[in-house]
Amino acid sequence: MGEELLLSVDVYGWFVLPLLIFLARVVDVSMGTVRIVFVSRGFKFLAPVMGFFEVLIWILAISQIMQNLNNPACYVAYAGGFAMGNFVGMWIAEKLTLGVVLVRIVLKKDATELVENLKNEDYGVTCIEGHGTVGQVKVIFTIVPRREVKRVTELINIFNPQAFYSIEEVNSVEKGVFPIRQAGGLGNIIKHLRPFRKGK
Repeated sequence: MGEELLLSVDVYGWFVLPLLIFLARVVDVSMGTVRIVFVSRGFKFLAPVMGFFEVLIWILAISQIMQNLNNPACYVAYAGGFAMGNFVGMWIAEKLTLGVVLVRIVLKKDATELVENLKNEDYGVTCIEGHGTVGQVKVIFTIVPRREVKRVTELINIFNPQAFYSIEEVNSVEKGVFPIRQAGGLGNIIKHLRPFRKGK
């Protein structure tokens, strides 16, 4: 009976507890990574909620570490969970495709066709004349939801595969013209919390 109890304690202390600590760290670090994304993209209501649960889970994990200071497996699990949590958090952040971005396109040739194609896709477009190293250029600006970046770059590459363009984060947008798309999955939950409003 005593040997079975000792074996049970060993299994819990060296396998079950480290596994729980590892999973807790994966969850709280992942939430921390996503929270930072929410903060940077203006989701001021979601970020505090995410922060609350992130810290709560961290407290539970660190309390188990403090109660088992003589167990090196807990240390390894804590560090491993932190590393894995960063990976999982970045993966989730990439899949969320939240926020809006500015796409800046610089062309050496007439941009009328590209501008019309963007307008036909319901993207707001601003086009100005510019002067570059190689002479006169057209500079096109469009601000789009992050989830639309792939479609915009496809249109750019169809029109001119050699076009120069850059993509930058935009913290917030007031009004403007944005394409109407059906949001799926998590997008349905947070569509009312986007950091921009569509113009009329």
